[in-house]
Amino acid sequence: MPLPIITTVIILFALLASGAWVGLALMGVGITSLSLFKSFPVDKLLAQFVWNGLSSPELVALPLFILMSELLMRSRFIDDLFNALEPWVRRLPGGLLHTNIIGCTFFALISGSSAATTSAVGKITIKELDKRGYDRTISMGSLAGAGTLGFLIPPSIIMIIYGVLSQTSVIKLFAAGLIPGFLLALLLMSFVAIRSVIVRDSQSVLPTTNSSSIWQERFSQLPKLLPFFILMSVLLVSLYGGYASPSEAAAIAVGVTLIIMAVERSLSLKALKAACIGTARTSSMLGLIIAAASFLSIAMGYLGLPQAISSSVESLALSPLQLIALLVVSYIVLGCFLEGMSLIVMSLPIALPLITAAGIDPIWFGVFIIIVVEMAQITPPIGMNLFVIQGITGESLGRIARAVVPFFMIMVAFIFILFFFPQLALFLPSLM
Repeated sequence: MPLPIITTVIILFALLASGAWVGLALMGVGITSLSLFKSFPVDKLLAQFVWNGLSSPELVALPLFILMSELLMRSRFIDDLFNALEPWVRRLPGGLLHTNIIGCTFFALISGSSAATTSAVGKITIKELDKRGYDRTISMGSLAGAGTLGFLIPPSIIMIIYGVLSQTSVIKLFAAGLIPGFLLALLLMSFVAIRSVIVRDSQSVLPTTNSSSIWQERFSQLPKLLPFFILMSVLLVSLYGGYASPSEAAAIAVGVTLIIMAVERSLSLKALKAACIGTARTSSMLGLIIAAASFLSIAMGYLGLPQAISSSVESLALSPLQLIALLVVSYIVLGCFLEGMSLIVMSLPIALPLITAAGIDPIWFGVFIIIVVEMAQITPPIGMNLFVIQGITGESLGRIARAVVPFFMIMVAFIFILFFFPQLALFLPSLM
């Protein structure tokens, strides 16, 4: 293995192990490696590509979608969503466990963040499920698995970043995530239902009530979903109707969110201040990572690392299926040490040329990489969703990780379903 590759890997893991911020660690790798092996003016190169990485118009949507998510977490949206869903799902096999999955699916449609989806939904559902005596293991597992849908179902923050780094249409990526996102949610619900039948979960069998009264209760709760449908309609129509770019749609959605909060009387200066501070923190973190990733990608190109690794993989003469299997294993291993954002920005300069050479559509690969990032979100020891759930429940990380295993395996299987049926991801983008 060439010396630059070995040195770069050692520097990277040394900086990450030191506890340095991911963005600074990535930037440090590029600066040190170029200083050691090239005679470039590193300072000028750094300034140029940090600016290039952060000046993409598509990135304007990031802080706006983050702000919308922060505002929704401080509204009555999740409480109303749970109350509206409860009478519809409690008589299904698995009962109210489905509120975890459906709630995360709904919130993902107007959020864009996996951690925000898990936190917002979990703060309501875990408490209610505990109150009703549900097994906490399956409650935590279903929440962790479904919470990752915040990345796959648009508007997705991480899809925007993939689109910018890979120079792929963000709108088409959003469209590509819709069908796989809903199918994955359906698979998770199916597992919960089948498991409930097999283990004969007593919580799934509630006392028989009058049929007319249950339907009356269901329809009486539906108006609570009106804010969701308004916000979702605004986003979908503006994005896919061609009326607005992702950034413009995000700005409109923030305005609609503020109006909804004002109507439901959850809008206050305290909520606005907290949402703005949360947005500033998250946006700053993402901005630093994106800037560092842009610079590191160029540094790796000058050092010849992507070409060297691509040549090594190409020499193995792998079929597309074998290549995808290799990438799945590689991402699972890397997901044990890196969070999802770092996983994308570090691997894309190497992985994208490989899949392009193999004839794999970059839009399909975008959906693939989002799913493996979702898997990293629930992979110990640093899976973000695991920490979010730990904060909600107070359970040990080990117990939460064990609860997530079935849902992790469903995601692995789903990747190969997408491989054999790529039109699940490519059908909607092909219409645009």
